[in-house]
Amino acid sequence: MNLQKIYTSLLTADLDAAEAWYTILLGRRPDSRPMDTLVQWELFDQGGLMLSNSDEIAGKGVMFLYVDDLAAERRRLEGQGISLGDDIPGDYSTLAQLRDPDGNLITLATPPARPFPQA
Repeated sequence: MNLQKIYTSLLTADLDAAEAWYTILLGRRPDSRPMDTLVQWELFDQGGLMLSNSDEIAGKGVMFLYVDDLAAERRRLEGQGISLGDDIPGDYSTLAQLRDPDGNLITLATPPARPFPQA
């Protein structure tokens, strides 16, 4: 398999409301709307986020976002009315979680402090 790109795909009951919420979370509007039931953000060259209100495309999910400065993201989101949960210290990263309006779990994490163990 020669993967070119991967998208996290989340189902939403109200695409317009989810688009507004994720625009705040990600700090910018989506990059494209390939169809009426789908919006997507190109987050980096090999990955992105898709939101859809079609259960043929997406399902309830979980998304991890590594961020450079968790405290700065907390302040930015709180300034926009989105509450991030308490810091959760981990073996590799500090995490903080929130749920989007549809109940999808979003975890913000600091970059790993050391490499993960080999599988």
